[in-house]
Amino acid sequence: MLKYFKHTMPLALLSLGLFSVLCVTTTAADATTLNIGVGGELTSFDTSQVQGGIWESQILQDVYEGLLQNSAEGTPIPGVASHWKISDDGKTYTFYLRPDAKWSDGTPVTADDFVFGWQQVLNPKNASDYAYMLYPVVNAKAINSGKKPVNSLGVKSLENGRVFQVTLNRPTSYFLHMMTHFTAYPQPEKVVKKYGSNWVKMNHIVTDGAYKPVQWILHDHIEVVKNPYYYDASKVAINTVNYYNAEDINSAVIRYRAGEFDITSVPPTLYNMLKSKYADALHQSPYLGTEYYAFNNRPGHPTSDKRVREALTLAVRRDVLAKAIMEGSFLPSESLVPPGMKGYTPQTADDRNAPYAQRLAKAKQLLAEAGYSPSHPLTLTLSYNTNDQWRRVAVAVAAMWRPLGVNVRMNNSEASVHFASLREGKFDVGRASWIADYNDPEDFLSILQSGVAKNYEGYASPMFDHLMGETDATTDEAKRIQLMEQAEGVAMNDYALLPLFTYVSQYLVNPKIHGWKANVLNTHPARWMSF
Repeated sequence: MLKYFKHTMPLALLSLGLFSVLCVTTTAADATTLNIGVGGELTSFDTSQVQGGIWESQILQDVYEGLLQNSAEGTPIPGVASHWKISDDGKTYTFYLRPDAKWSDGTPVTADDFVFGWQQVLNPKNASDYAYMLYPVVNAKAINSGKKPVNSLGVKSLENGRVFQVTLNRPTSYFLHMMTHFTAYPQPEKVVKKYGSNWVKMNHIVTDGAYKPVQWILHDHIEVVKNPYYYDASKVAINTVNYYNAEDINSAVIRYRAGEFDITSVPPTLYNMLKSKYADALHQSPYLGTEYYAFNNRPGHPTSDKRVREALTLAVRRDVLAKAIMEGSFLPSESLVPPGMKGYTPQTADDRNAPYAQRLAKAKQLLAEAGYSPSHPLTLTLSYNTNDQWRRVAVAVAAMWRPLGVNVRMNNSEASVHFASLREGKFDVGRASWIADYNDPEDFLSILQSGVAKNYEGYASPMFDHLMGETDATTDEAKRIQLMEQAEGVAMNDYALLPLFTYVSQYLVNPKIHGWKANVLNTHPARWMSF
């Protein structure tokens, strides 16, 4: 899952603003209203059009519900499906829908809505960035590539729409975890067919989650209210949730301290400043996310040369970046897959343990072999989305590359522009990140498979793809883990990308809120919260 932060206010000014509101008590204006600062603008309430920001998942999981949902602790539990059966060969899942599952207009949620929703995500006309997540389903990949019709998808609506059956290409151990993701949500078929693309407008939209949207003021906030037809509505304590666009998280912290927000993330540069004053509200915990620089592997870019990618990687001191630049609020990382996944050992490049002086010497040699010299220096563009902390990281990395004779041009842009450029391959080195959609290494490694929309690098390794294909083919979990470790080892030794940090979540949470639980997926559904 894509994630970015934005904060542009100078630290000195921010500090003045923060401490000018020290005496303000942080309480919600209405104990039944929850105000949350989120990291950006929602792309759409149409799940086939979502770009994948972590804030988008936050909003969507509150207004929709899949076959399974996330508990407050971030573990999959029954959602619209009350229970399910898995065939002996592990390839057929039969989900039994709750009889009282309803859309916000009072009509039943049916298996037909799940069939339709999944077909919408896979329909190539919708160009969904996350369609690949449904590829374990029979014919899903062929449909998404336009080779088969959408009605050939391996899903069925049975027993008058009360049973949803899925047939997979092969056993997929993480399949149930994926059922909490927005790609697996239903879509209200009758409403979509009646209004077309306008079905997501506030006067037409219906949702099946604990909340329904009632107002969306672009670049300001989205308001949702409790869905009276939600099957568990009596246990939903918060009546209204407002998601405020808080790309500038420095300003978001000020708004929290002024009592305007109940929950917001905290920039790394402010964590130490805040912990002495807000120990009861400040939450920090590791979670499954990796910050990295994407190397453009496509022809025509200097980073298409493996020697260049290796040289640039060898010269970066992640420990310095984590401690000095990020002030210890991120952990240095040398792997794409973060630590913390059961049974999996993250893989790194083979030469990572060499002394820094030795690494720097090798980096210079590699660039010389690639044809670069003082008279012909390597010049590349380092792109990042407009944000002070990512700017400081970029400046530090450029300084680490300077002893190699590398000329770095900085290119910063708004997040939407930046990530569009990454998707289009219009960069040399670009800031990116991945946050787990489900607790399995496959979720991270899949973004490097050939042809995947989130493969910003244009990385294409037959060996990597073969190993990932083998993981799908095995029913032996230990062997599957081993194959994924081998695949990550291939990618790391190809220097497909440059891992920088493992994420640590940092939030200010109103101490009066109950039900907010730190978890490795960093998922916090409002339906479990109360004041």
